[in-house]
Amino acid sequence: MPAKGVAILGSGIFATEAHLPAIALLGDAIELKAVYSRSNKSASAFARDAQDILKLKNPLDVYHDEDPAASLDALLARSDIAAVIVVLPITVQPGVILKALAAGKHVLSEKPVAPDVAQGRALIKEYEAKYKPKGLVWRVAENFEAEPGYHAARRVIQEGKIGKVTFYNARVVNYIDENSKWYKTPWRTVPEYQGGFLLDGGVHTIAALRVILPSPLKAVSAFASLAKDILPPHDTINAIVKSEDGSHGLVELTWGAPTASRASEAGNNITVTGTEGWLEASRANGVMRVSVKTIIRDKDGKPTGREATEVIEENEVGIQKEIESFLQAIDGSDDGIDDPRGTLVDVAFIQAALNSDGALVDLVELAKV
Repeated sequence: MPAKGVAILGSGIFATEAHLPAIALLGDAIELKAVYSRSNKSASAFARDAQDILKLKNPLDVYHDEDPAASLDALLARSDIAAVIVVLPITVQPGVILKALAAGKHVLSEKPVAPDVAQGRALIKEYEAKYKPKGLVWRVAENFEAEPGYHAARRVIQEGKIGKVTFYNARVVNYIDENSKWYKTPWRTVPEYQGGFLLDGGVHTIAALRVILPSPLKAVSAFASLAKDILPPHDTINAIVKSEDGSHGLVELTWGAPTASRASEAGNNITVTGTEGWLEASRANGVMRVSVKTIIRDKDGKPTGREATEVIEENEVGIQKEIESFLQAIDGSDDGIDDPRGTLVDVAFIQAALNSDGALVDLVELAKV
């Protein structure tokens, strides 16, 4: 297939540090042609970075809100741009997604699917009613859903290596202070959406659980709080979760660690325990490690007291994989990764946990479209 003409909408940290290197790895499969940002300064800076990282002969075309002739509408009117990657603030994205679809562009928009379930549901309904029948593809860039390491963990369970899943745990403890590059992003410093960092980052963990676990999440009971005053409205969730197959687990999410060591020594991971063993999925230095430990049985099927160990390592390449999957979906080969309906579950979990106050919330019902 010829390279897709693509524009990137957004020029912030993640667009520069994550998307550009991933696009570089995709080679001739994608041709980045233009960038849009609200300011000429930020869009131009991104264009220079892109020229360097992608080894472009010519700089990207720059679009921004300071000149009507170089507006987002002007970019979307270009016939040589088939698709856009949207990497804009959470509250801005829904309107831009619909604008791009209305202009006939395929869309890959950064997670979360929307600031809340109601907006996400409305987006999905409009896409499926008006734009999907026209052959347009919309995917939500949830890189954890595309990570090979999490899919490796899923295969371990599907192959029956740890037996029937009985319980699971997910722990994410992060340290954010006022010097963090993420905190200094204005729309994150004073978030105009529920949960703050819990929504922005917490959806990743729920997406990982969706990939790994053999049964959908069904219900959650949780408490949410603010541990660190600089991270309103909430920075911590502790939740009890039940899956449709009866297995259950604990989910701990916080960006409110008081010290860096509380985060670095937390043992951030996902563990899944079954009747025949257990696995742990952890991330470090760009590598995902899945450790599997299972019961060794004798010839009569009785436990010997010994364990077999298997270790699977995969490089973290979720952003590259999600873009690759998006391009393949445009060409008619859809692997189902990053479907908006799936990512709505991630937002539903965070929303339910923020508002539960200990009451049980039906996630299936909340995430219905």
